[in-house]
Amino acid sequence: MSALRLVLGDQLSEGLSALAGLAQGDIVLLAEVMDECQYVPHHQQKIALVLAAMRHFAGDLAKRGVHVRYVRLDDPGNTQSIPGEMARAVAALKPDRVIATAPGEYRLAQALAAVPGIEIRDDERFAAAPGVFAAWAAGKKTLRMEYFYREMRKRHDVLMDGDQPVGGQWNYDAQNRNRLPKNITPPTPRRFAPDAQTVEVLAMVGQRFAHHPGRLGAFDYPVTAAQAEAGFADFIENRLAGFGDYQDAMAAGTPFMFHSLISAPLNLGLLDPLALCRTAEAAYRAGRAGLNAVEGFIRQILGWREFVRGIYGLLMPDYATGNVLGASRALPEFYWTGQTKMRCMADAIGQTMEYSYAHHIQRLMITGNFALLAGLDPDAVDAWYLAVYADAYEWVEMPNTRGMALYADGGVMGSKPYAASGAYINRMSDYCGGCAYDVKDATGANACPFNALYWDFIARHAERFASNPRMAMPVRSWQGMAQARQMALRGRADDILRMIEQGGNKL
Repeated sequence: MSALRLVLGDQLSEGLSALAGLAQGDIVLLAEVMDECQYVPHHQQKIALVLAAMRHFAGDLAKRGVHVRYVRLDDPGNTQSIPGEMARAVAALKPDRVIATAPGEYRLAQALAAVPGIEIRDDERFAAAPGVFAAWAAGKKTLRMEYFYREMRKRHDVLMDGDQPVGGQWNYDAQNRNRLPKNITPPTPRRFAPDAQTVEVLAMVGQRFAHHPGRLGAFDYPVTAAQAEAGFADFIENRLAGFGDYQDAMAAGTPFMFHSLISAPLNLGLLDPLALCRTAEAAYRAGRAGLNAVEGFIRQILGWREFVRGIYGLLMPDYATGNVLGASRALPEFYWTGQTKMRCMADAIGQTMEYSYAHHIQRLMITGNFALLAGLDPDAVDAWYLAVYADAYEWVEMPNTRGMALYADGGVMGSKPYAASGAYINRMSDYCGGCAYDVKDATGANACPFNALYWDFIARHAERFASNPRMAMPVRSWQGMAQARQMALRGRADDILRMIEQGGNKL
């Protein structure tokens, strides 16, 4: 008996369930298709990363003697869809069985579920096995990452001393919020120069997807498991110790800070999440990194990554339509170009286009915060984040965007909207020092747009947030302001919103 075994572009793991029991005579199918390259206008580097990693993974399988059916984007007869390529392979090869691992994205899971006779296996590459999150969430009125994170720590015995957390507390987030001092320069991460196979992919992407956002020139992503492991080892050796203090910090022209840069290869399947956590824990126990650094790193994987996957799996497809704040403005053009006088936005978007990367605070508190305050359409913002970041797949991107950044889910992901004025940006970065706008002014012609937009956001939603314990104070502050001050703030906000509605070119 022969089996056709599908491997998707974000399932490049040797231990993939679809490959379990691989036998002589089985065929592994990997297909590059336009449907996956352009359901949103993916960043050119994102497309190149996925295709290069797929080709390297297929090559490694072939070297082990596995029969691989690899369909390139420009192959004659390519149907340009995953179900289409599966049907074409079945017709040509006539396998006895068709096997796949459950896709992470809802739309593709629905498409594969409709394939006749397919065996869809659970994706076992996460810390929370299928059903664990749903069982934990059952009967709870609110779902909070912190408590699920604790469950994951206990379940996998990560950073634990018996039944208690190492150090006596679960979360050291309060020690992750230092601004980067001027005399500290983060180490340069390890680069991975493209080999001949990746160069070929880059040329093809540059030709076929030149109309997509981003640039290819800075491409240096790891495209194999060995490279991804080497990149992670570099982080452990050179940046983990600084990650704890400066996890939330931002600095102009310093895109990578002390971050690990493992989210893209991890979400492709090139790294094992629990192995990463255990390596980081070993660094702490060996005295090579502080607890605030190691716990902060592990929290991102065992906490946030597992939690957002659980939320997505539990609440889709309805989650994709959430818009409790009624946001509807179009996405300004500068989200694609970075051409704005707001230095924080220009820097975060500029590096996004250059590297297909920005770290979590830039995404949440710069581009996400602006979108929240300005009332940008969640569908448009959602599609932008999914398009421009190399690590973005809908299961991980959507809860972070609609939930954390935009509060479009009404508080499922977080207990409050992450709304902030320019004061937060000034505290956590050096952006404001060289900006055309004055972060200390809220109402003048050169006042930081975040300031008036913040108070306008509070005013618009005061009734909703008055009963929220974490938002009651800014609502009371707004209500206690002199009427003249309120009018000046809302007048400045109206001017900014009008410029946004005109395309944002004047901002």
